[in-house]
Amino acid sequence: MVRDGSRVVLGMLDPHDLLEVFETSDLTPGERPVLVHALRGFVDAGSASSLAISTILAELESEPVARFDADQLVDYRDRRPRMTFRTDRFDAVVMPEILVHAVRDAAGTPFLVLSGPEPDLQWERFAAAVRLLAERFDVRLAVGLHGIPWAAPHTRPVGLTPHATDRSLIAGRPRWIGEVEVPGHMGALLEQRFGQAGLPAVGFTAHVPHYLAQAEFPPAAIALLEALGETADLELPTGQLQEAGRDVLAEVDRQVAADEDTRSAVTAMEHTYDAVLAGRALEGPGLLSPSLPADEMPDGDELAADLEAYLRGLDASGDDRDQPWSPGGPEDSAPDEDASQGPGRQDRGPQDRTPPEGAPEDPAPEDGAPGEAGDAGAGPGA
Repeated sequence: MVRDGSRVVLGMLDPHDLLEVFETSDLTPGERPVLVHALRGFVDAGSASSLAISTILAELESEPVARFDADQLVDYRDRRPRMTFRTDRFDAVVMPEILVHAVRDAAGTPFLVLSGPEPDLQWERFAAAVRLLAERFDVRLAVGLHGIPWAAPHTRPVGLTPHATDRSLIAGRPRWIGEVEVPGHMGALLEQRFGQAGLPAVGFTAHVPHYLAQAEFPPAAIALLEALGETADLELPTGQLQEAGRDVLAEVDRQVAADEDTRSAVTAMEHTYDAVLAGRALEGPGLLSPSLPADEMPDGDELAADLEAYLRGLDASGDDRDQPWSPGGPEDSAPDEDASQGPGRQDRGPQDRTPPEGAPEDPAPEDGAPGEAGDAGAGPGA
């Protein structure tokens, strides 16, 4: 029996044995860093969180401060390590690592980054070990990053679904549905367990055009980094991602322009996106930073009702492109083309969240995050 904060977990092995903390002089008492977590394994459309984390570790000063015992957490038969065979022998193997890095942003502000493969085993024990780490470093806030496929055109700003253990952490950001069951993943469990232990936690899920979900989509990573920077008061690099994003968007534009059907599909999504946005009457320099005063921000339930009414109007007019997709609902086809072939069948409206071929059956947003309103509606909540 192990006591995890206020929870007693029967049969759980001691979480202290999962964690090795290195000696470090980079963090000093009283700095109270933010913990950023993004574990690979669950759907990460457009490699949104992976690109964000790799950018942080590549462009900012960092050092490893802790390691989790991946040998106890990862199922190697399910995710086999890569081995190199050279001529007549096995020369090398790359074993997975779950690491925590201490990082300093451009202004010298410290924060922690938890990255690596999502554990296959011992989720509760791992969550308890991460909480112990947070206590040791006196973490003041945890922030999760994630990406999901979304029926949105690549020609519009990347929307975000925010979620948190306390509504005040995401004040001013609309809620889009009341309740939905989604596949569990470690990022969501960490957020929930942090909240139960009294540590504030927030997460951002980037909406990646679902016809680009299996390719790297730098604009989604930029959206995550900007949201992280705003929430945690960090100065984070996006210059290289901005450059890569321009190249990606230019190539997608080229492929779209070369095919009339694809061009029409993207145009239809743009019209739906713009129509829903206009119906919200949100103003401002961009979808990710609406300028409505807080006392004029409509309630999330009211916004969701407005969107549903809009979609019912389209259905009544005989346009079946905007039928909602939901787990267990009517069967829907995944896009016919992959990311290298352009959007393909993208002529459905904002509620469609059909995953690309090869993705998990139900790539819903994390921890009950809204997934039934379209990207056009969710954009202002970023």
